[in-house]
Amino acid sequence: MSNRLKNEKSPYLLQHGDNPVDWYPWGDEAFKKAADENKPVFLSIGYSTCHWCHVMAHESFEDEKVAELLNKNFISIKVDREERPDIDAVYMSVCQALTGAGGWPLTIIMTPEQKPFFAGTYFPKGSRYGQPGLTDILIQVAALWQTRRKELEDNAEMIIDAIVRNGREESGISGTPDKSILAKAYTMFQEQFDRKWGGFGTAPKFPTPHHLLFLMRYAEVEKAPEALKMVEITLEAMARGGIHDHIGGGFSRYSTDKQWLVPHFEKMLYDNALLLWTYAEAYRITRKELYGAVARDIADYMLRELADGGFYCGQDADSDGVEGKYYVFTPEEVKAVLGDEDGEEFCYYYHITDRGNFEGKSIPNTIGNPAEDISDLERHKIWKKQLYDYRLERTRLHKDDKILLSWNAWAIIALVRAGDILGEPSCLEAAVRTKNFIEEKMIDGNQRLYLRFRDGEAANAGQLDDYAVYALALLELYQATFEIEYLSLAVLRAKQMRELFEDREKGGYYMTAFDGETLISRPKETYDGAIPSGNSVAVMVLQKLALLTAERTWQEAAERQMRFCAGEIQRYPVGYSFALMALTMAFYPHRELVCAVKERIPEELKQYVSQYGADDISVLVKTEKNEEELLKYAPFTAEYPVPETEPAYYLCENGTCKMPVTSEVVKTWILGNNPDIL
Repeated sequence: MSNRLKNEKSPYLLQHGDNPVDWYPWGDEAFKKAADENKPVFLSIGYSTCHWCHVMAHESFEDEKVAELLNKNFISIKVDREERPDIDAVYMSVCQALTGAGGWPLTIIMTPEQKPFFAGTYFPKGSRYGQPGLTDILIQVAALWQTRRKELEDNAEMIIDAIVRNGREESGISGTPDKSILAKAYTMFQEQFDRKWGGFGTAPKFPTPHHLLFLMRYAEVEKAPEALKMVEITLEAMARGGIHDHIGGGFSRYSTDKQWLVPHFEKMLYDNALLLWTYAEAYRITRKELYGAVARDIADYMLRELADGGFYCGQDADSDGVEGKYYVFTPEEVKAVLGDEDGEEFCYYYHITDRGNFEGKSIPNTIGNPAEDISDLERHKIWKKQLYDYRLERTRLHKDDKILLSWNAWAIIALVRAGDILGEPSCLEAAVRTKNFIEEKMIDGNQRLYLRFRDGEAANAGQLDDYAVYALALLELYQATFEIEYLSLAVLRAKQMRELFEDREKGGYYMTAFDGETLISRPKETYDGAIPSGNSVAVMVLQKLALLTAERTWQEAAERQMRFCAGEIQRYPVGYSFALMALTMAFYPHRELVCAVKERIPEELKQYVSQYGADDISVLVKTEKNEEELLKYAPFTAEYPVPETEPAYYLCENGTCKMPVTSEVVKTWILGNNPDIL
């Protein structure tokens, strides 16, 4: 038995291709059939590595009786939220408005005109513990559709009106950005901080790396050691906990408890990319070996498990239908692999016990170990490799092998930053390979971006996140290599971002392009949730381009976006940590450095950028070869002649430019660990 999902590329949709439910993919065919047959639409949204999506599938969508109810009374549609984040955003806002909560699987029932009148998340097959069952819901809705359809349609209209009205009201808010927003956010982070275990709030705890990136930036610009302390407590606690895969590397999506011990075991590319950036940045600031070791561990995981031209989405929490089975051990298993003596030492160090810490087995962790024992000893590497190989043979994880453009752009950013900071050329090489993959596989004949690539097919029009994050990734590649190609491509994608998504009337950027598919509402996401929003990334891209090029067009676009973001941020600053990072570039002193050199880019310049970071300085390199191209993007560099002999460095700060200096001065600047020498 199979349905229409068997012809799809999405791993999530393919997981449901053999269901007895007569699923349709999202599209005109399904809605036309619903209209022709006068049936409501049952919409289910999830993703392939989602544990509760699997549970609902096994309980309900593989069940003949549930399928009979759906097939008789509804037209059923499955959507992969990662392939269609716009559809997910629209209907998640409905669920949150109606129920006060959201999550996946997302369950929506709506009219053939796509107007929802019922929303929820996971439902068991039958009612239990006061929670309604899916079969009861389907029976009741089918009856209401026959007897009180007008009432359901009126409710749907009211829901749509409220969602659209709320969107208009939120889009109309703007503000005047100033440093007080940053201070307010910092105070709120202090209030929510768990001083024992790190992180913010109580269980479940999410890593939310952009919170930590903002706090590190705030610590530097405001000389606030407490901000850095919050970051360090969190990073160390996460590194020790079970959320960190001590055997195979990388991090799970979140912890179910406050001490980061028991994770929800799925691993996502975006989490690991953002955590790679965060641990590398912490190493840059503190030079503590723990952070460098964890950053290398994450990069190794990403390159080993997820890389194939581009990077795959992630890995499942379940194996053999059991959550976490892949990750847990018993002392007997460990000793069988490592031998009694080494196995006993490993179990002691990583807390593998007979009692266990997760359903009778143990998640490896180093919680409570002395700080000096955190170092990655050579024999521990050998033991981990042996257990990793054993784990691969014992059971396998499902891997979502879609390649999403925006998530791959986050991987590029993280790999560039980590490669620079850690001195790991392999990271930069991987970032360049990923950029090349995107350029070769995920761009159409009109130079527009695709959102997804899988099994030889690129599909779905790129959305705001794809253009914004990719533009930022290209700027990071430029800052690391000073290859003019990356700056040229970054400008192209940023221009397209403005043309396709910017709301010139009310500010901000829509999630979908003006010429894209029409849904019941047009989302404009600003909240920095699990991933920074496209609007937050947009303000960083625009601000970086304004500082790099000194062009009024970019400066004005950056100011518009900062005003828009400021209006959003004022309500709940800690929900916009990535946007706050971008605002620091405008609020605090920033330097612009032009290196004019005949041919070869000086090593001391690359060394400076890698050693001191790229957040408070914008660097352009002008050579004889790239001069003509560079003038297109930064006309002001016409005033800086390329010297015949050694490089000349021109530094500007706070609107004042200094006399050019030579390489010897820059070397002294770096070796003296004093970035103020110039």
